[in-house]
Amino acid sequence: MTERYAVFGNPIAHSKSPKIHSMFAKEMAQSLSYEAILAPIDAFEETFKQFVANKGYGANVTVPFKEQAFALCNELSELAQLAGAVNTLSVQADGKVRGDNTDGLGLVADLERNLGSLTGLNVLLVGAGGAARGCILPLLNAGIEKLTIVNRTQAKAEALVELFANYGTVNALPISHTGQSYDLVINSTSSSLSGEVPNISGDTITDKTVCYDMMYGKEATAFNVWAQAQGANQTIDGLGMLVGQAAESFFIWRKVKPSVEPVLAQLRAEL
Repeated sequence: MTERYAVFGNPIAHSKSPKIHSMFAKEMAQSLSYEAILAPIDAFEETFKQFVANKGYGANVTVPFKEQAFALCNELSELAQLAGAVNTLSVQADGKVRGDNTDGLGLVADLERNLGSLTGLNVLLVGAGGAARGCILPLLNAGIEKLTIVNRTQAKAEALVELFANYGTVNALPISHTGQSYDLVINSTSSSLSGEVPNISGDTITDKTVCYDMMYGKEATAFNVWAQAQGANQTIDGLGMLVGQAAESFFIWRKVKPSVEPVLAQLRAEL
């Protein structure tokens, strides 16, 4: 029998996950089905449990259900615990549900694919929401030297510093601080979706700085256009992170890791 997988969200029609996972399955010669499920805002848990009752083996979770997914798990990976959110659910043989967070692993895999080793890099992380929180431990584990977090509300950045203080060198600064540049600047906010740019100083960018926006689109994102204007060495958008986190989820469920390049090339061509 073909094992069922799905992605849950609201809205969900735009999701690229069914296409990504069906391409992975074909590449790895795996027999599975993967669908997009629109869960009512107030009934995510019931919708997921119904999916499990109908032979659902695993699921991805996107906006706005990652915290609710976290709450329904019987066990959590360390990454999920620290992220406070779950994007990958696995139904165990005993019926228990395990939660993982692969977003940060997808980000790091995409950064390493583009840049090679991240060891020793001085990194600025813009934003202190769920997307930022999910990628801090993977970045620290990848060997970066120092992580500075900035956010419109500085107290939120400082709360993350406290949470991750024992995992590496992490600090918070005012969002518009000047006089300091970075090897890598990551925009984890969704500002580019509305054509806006976070209020960070152009000082943070030199001709050696790589800028990464977690958002993506057919054209360069608003943040990456701004970064290019500041003279950034290279700009990267978040499409590779999307495919990378999916590959990590596929590996958790199927114990084989597909290659991201063919899928990424196809998605890029279709934007």
